[in-house]
Amino acid sequence: MDKIDMKILRSLKKNARLTASAISEEINLSVSAVIERIKKLETTGVIKGYTVDIDHTKMGNSMVALMEVSLKHPDYYDGFVNIVSNNPNISTCYYQTGRYDFVLHIVTDSSDGLERVYKEIKGYEGVSTTETHMVLKTIKQDSCVLPEELV
Repeated sequence: MDKIDMKILRSLKKNARLTASAISEEINLSVSAVIERIKKLETTGVIKGYTVDIDHTKMGNSMVALMEVSLKHPDYYDGFVNIVSNNPNISTCYYQTGRYDFVLHIVTDSSDGLERVYKEIKGYEGVSTTETHMVLKTIKQDSCVLPEELV
């Protein structure tokens, strides 16, 4: 990974739909070299995929909450991960150290939608404690962070 790869990643981060030709012009590298480098970034797993950034509020999902969850025992880990993985309203789940075992990022359409997620999580026998925080406003949301020393 070098500075040219980082320039390509920075371009794709801004707009994952950029063509190799557009990236080529932006970073002053031949189209074939850009294509080759992108393929290498994909093959090595640096680029895991391409996605779309959706404005959830325009899709009717204006309620965002963070839920911290503690399990009774580590034996409940797999079952809990299964529940979280299959819930479409949980966009992100972090397994962490500290007072709580997990932090869930929940996106839903209403308080009723949040209540459904809440009941599913609290209803799992392995859950001992939860704490839910309503998000008032998202200040920053970045899907990827590039290393500073190479940017």
